[in-house]
Amino acid sequence: MLDENEFLSPHGIRSVSRYHKEHPYLLEVNGTTYRVDYEPGESGTGVFSGNSNWRGPIWFPVNYLLIESLQKFHHYLGDRFKVEFPTGSGNMMALWEIAGELSKRLSRIFLKDDDGRRPVYGQTEKFQTDPAWRDHILFFEYFHGDDGSGVGANHQTGWTGLVSKLLLQSRE
Repeated sequence: MLDENEFLSPHGIRSVSRYHKEHPYLLEVNGTTYRVDYEPGESGTGVFSGNSNWRGPIWFPVNYLLIESLQKFHHYLGDRFKVEFPTGSGNMMALWEIAGELSKRLSRIFLKDDDGRRPVYGQTEKFQTDPAWRDHILFFEYFHGDDGSGVGANHQTGWTGLVSKLLLQSRE
């Protein structure tokens, strides 16, 4: 889960490992082969209405629950229990610290980067640069697993609004 070549994205935890981009999961049932590809945003087919149906995007409620779970496990296990973050880095962190890092990755979807651009708006120049739009944040249904751009419905204030709690916790 904490491997940047698999589930860990610069913008949260993906719903399917990026490994499946080159290695789709195949399942044969009664002579028919079914496959699950890594699709980090909208689906490449019209099946499921174009939604990639959890095949790689970042879903805010799942990430939020994961962060809360890491915080609860930290309360039980304490600072002495450490996990490598990210996998392969040699950097050992307590679960509370990992929860904080995941919170920051999710929060950065909405915050301006060094170039003044918000990942949530991807390549949509109007939302990135137009003074009438650039500071009016949309809360998308889910987010592209590689670049953090908003995908799906763009008024999901119910679950994507959880970013406000993450911002408060991290004081960003």
